Parts: sequence; structure tokens; C-alpha cells
Amino acid sequence: MVDADFKVIHKEDSFHVIKETGTEVNYYILEEAEIHLNRIMPHTVQEWHFHQKIDENILVTKGKLLCRYIDESGVEKSCYAVENDVVRVFDSVHTFENDTDEIAEFVVFRYVPDGTDKRELIKGDKVSVRREKGSE
Repeated sequence: MVDADFKVIHKEDSFHVIKETGTEVNYYILEEAEIHLNRIMPHTVQEWHFHQKIDENILVTKGKLLCRYIDESGVEKSCYAVENDVVRVFDSVHTFENDTDEIAEFVVFRYVPDGTDKRELIKGDKVSVRREKGSE
């Protein structure tokens, strides 16, 4: 039974893909966003790409990723992201590479922004509720 007020999307309900480039992905497609779990095998390079409308943010949860991108002047640049780092790709042409001997894992959060700064809304949106034990 699915409760309309709360939902857990189980891994077996995600869309699973093993890409030729050596990345394994579980896609969780939501109405206004997408979350996917990635495992990139050792010594693997993803394809170069960019997103026309999607804002993509990456949370590294295991290992180390070499992040390569093309800056606004057309110069290729790179940096590393490690566990608990967040990478914002904006609309850059980019790729990720695992140049280590260990599997790297990361979570990708993708959504279509509308140009509105929502930081204050997000920071202040939590409302605490006190419930007595056993109340229904």
C-alpha cells in the first residue's frame, strides 16, 4: 500500500542501467526532480556532456572523482572531489573519471531550476510538531 502523504521508493523500483563506459546507475525519477545513484568502476571515464535545462549536483559518497570541465573561455580544467564533497556542474561541458583502483560512488540530484533563489525558503521551511507517544 502506498500512502499519498509519504512514500519510500525502493531500489528495486528504480531504473537500473549499466553503461558501456563502466558506470552503474540506479535512476529514481520523480515528478519535478531526479535522483540517481552512481558507481563508477576503477579507471573509467564517462562521456563528455552538458545539460541544456537540468541543474545537476553531485554528492560523492565513496572514493575520489576526477572532475573535468570546459570553462567559459573554452579551456579544459579539472579538480578532484572526494567523499562528502558536492559538485555543482551548472551548464558546463563536463565529464567524470575514476582514475583510482577503487570503485567511486556518488549521488546525483537533478532538477530544472526556474531562476528563483529559494535558499531562505528552504532554510526556514521546517516546522517542528510535538506528538505524544501513542497518539493517533
